[in-house]
Amino acid sequence: MNLNMNSVESLVAQIQGLSSSGDDIAHLHILLKQSEELLQSESTRLAVVLAELDPSKHSLGYLYILEACTAAPISKEQANEVILSIARFINECAAEQIRLAPDKFISVCKRFKDQVILFEAPMRGVAPLLTAVRKLKTTSEQLTALHPDFLLLCLLAKCYKTGLCILEDDIYEVDQPRDFFLYCYYGGMICIGQKRFRKALELLHNVVTAPMSTINAIAVEAYKKYILVSLIHLGQFSTSFPKYTSSAAQRNLKNFSQPYIDLANCYGNGKISELEAYVQANRENFEIDNNLGLVKQVVSSIYKRNIQRLTQTYLTLSLQDIANTVQLNSPKEAEMHVLQMIQDGEIYATINQRMEWLDS
Repeated sequence: MNLNMNSVESLVAQIQGLSSSGDDIAHLHILLKQSEELLQSESTRLAVVLAELDPSKHSLGYLYILEACTAAPISKEQANEVILSIARFINECAAEQIRLAPDKFISVCKRFKDQVILFEAPMRGVAPLLTAVRKLKTTSEQLTALHPDFLLLCLLAKCYKTGLCILEDDIYEVDQPRDFFLYCYYGGMICIGQKRFRKALELLHNVVTAPMSTINAIAVEAYKKYILVSLIHLGQFSTSFPKYTSSAAQRNLKNFSQPYIDLANCYGNGKISELEAYVQANRENFEIDNNLGLVKQVVSSIYKRNIQRLTQTYLTLSLQDIANTVQLNSPKEAEMHVLQMIQDGEIYATINQRMEWLDS
């Protein structure tokens, strides 16, 4: 036991002495790889050793020890301390050092993500994981294994605007297909949360049409949302796939999404009462998929489509006429829809004092 702890102290001394120049760090990396078994065997005693290291100067060695001492199950009592420790390391570590051991850095960051979720504090993980993504990637075109984890925390914390900051990059380098699927799926959900429906469609389309040998659950969920967002943003949905879509997706996605395809067909008929009846009859399916809120936006959008059609036909309409034609319950409800559409720039109109709606 003492021999092992002496060996750990010796390794700490090596980390302190070999963390300045590139050549020294390369030599240190070899020593750290050779010491992995030792670190695993002493993992429960390593937390105290970290106090002897500076995460900004000794980043590579600190990373190896941090990865080893967080490998064991973490109790609820330890969780807060572990979250603080990893967050500090992420913020202070040197990017050029942690990139020498990307798998270990990813492993530590994923444990951090798991802990903030278990701690029911996803907000605490958003800023550190954004920093981790930026330190890990070597170019803006690279998709790291941490991109999806960052977006997931943004979703859970409802930090949609923060999530948007990594969705503007054009991605051309992907290591793991699953990371790409999750990045586009979570990214699509963030854009939906911000009502950036055009970008959401682009990201969900990437999931649906990505190469896949067998169908996967992420693609199925993305396809369901793709249908709903198409109806909200475009007012229509086509069941035909682009030619470059995998045969696995073309054969199977529709089978797993029939209630959504039927919803799109019902929407296409333009009859609000039928659409609302269909949604009510299939409410449980949409709730199970966590898509009921989006389905309600689909129903709301058909009122907008019908109001927009009226603007193309009439110059002046009373709010009562709008309510009757579009099947709203009252002139007041019609006024609410029209005012919102004017505010969103979806129609150009004014409402005069006699409660007539004037297309301007």
